[in-house]
Amino acid sequence: MPNSIITGTGCYIPALKIENSHFLNTEFYTSDYERQVKSNTDIIATFQDITCIRERRWVTDDLMTSDIASFAARDALNGSGGEDLDYIIVAHNFGDVRPGTARVDICPSIAARVKHLLGIKNPYTVAYDIPFGCPGWVHGMTIADFYIRSGKVKKVMVIGAETLSRITDLHDIDSMIFADGAGAAIVEATDKEAGIISHVTRSDTINEVNLIFSGKSYCPDKNGNDAYLKMHGHQVFKYALRYVPKVVKESLDRAGLSITDVKKVLIHQANEKMDRSIINSLFKLYRLDDVPEEIMPMTIAWLGNSSVATIPTMFDLIQKGRLEEHSLESGDIIVFTSVGAGMNINSMVYRMP
Repeated sequence: MPNSIITGTGCYIPALKIENSHFLNTEFYTSDYERQVKSNTDIIATFQDITCIRERRWVTDDLMTSDIASFAARDALNGSGGEDLDYIIVAHNFGDVRPGTARVDICPSIAARVKHLLGIKNPYTVAYDIPFGCPGWVHGMTIADFYIRSGKVKKVMVIGAETLSRITDLHDIDSMIFADGAGAAIVEATDKEAGIISHVTRSDTINEVNLIFSGKSYCPDKNGNDAYLKMHGHQVFKYALRYVPKVVKESLDRAGLSITDVKKVLIHQANEKMDRSIINSLFKLYRLDDVPEEIMPMTIAWLGNSSVATIPTMFDLIQKGRLEEHSLESGDIIVFTSVGAGMNINSMVYRMP
């Protein structure tokens, strides 16, 4: 049975750098449609203290999700035309959203649009989307692994892309978390003892299904039909802290490994305070109190939360030596883990070839 290794990576980091000062004159409202009483200076200071986000990246008006997904794909292909790809899987949640509207456009699929933009003519390069919340790219990687282990598929490209700036309610404080971006990886079959070792996924949809949802603007003067990305942030934090460490440990158990074997944990860049709480809780499951600072790279301070794009972007930056103080070598063990709307959690254990 072949193993699945990553043979190429790419990303697209949008050009617009939006610092927190951008929101100093924003009118913020509560979920009860009442004007926030705190000053914007205080709101932003509290937000930055909790999330550690100083800035985020947004796309320019001439680009959409399919465009930036194709940019990341070209970067991962590195000059290859992509005609030998068996599948193109694109993880996203809102498709192409045009400037000035929050309306989702996913027909045709984003993957089909990416294949078109790449100019791939092979009709047997199958292109499709997966909406799986923020864990979408990791989920796409596990699907690629199943394909390759079947012995009938040789090469899959998995892309995570999102333009969250188009579907966030700028009158909602939580909107400052979200960002745009795209990351891609090419997964190929190998007979090496490397690549994807194990993975675990769970979906909690009884009490947690609406922790992240679509809803109308908090601004009482906005009466349109547009739906914006919303979340119950405190409940999301508690859910993630309760279950993500368990899922990561289960994936390591399946691989016959311990957290002490892991070189890096690449966790979805959702909220730095939450991510650090998760890694601390994970180590406590192994009865360890000291967490190596270098085990968990973070990009959220300058890239924000770009949903499905955060992990593949971070991995690409490390692979290409663009993330200071972080590097990977052959034999290193990595954990990729994410949590998001659904509510979904996944964890994938990977050995560097």
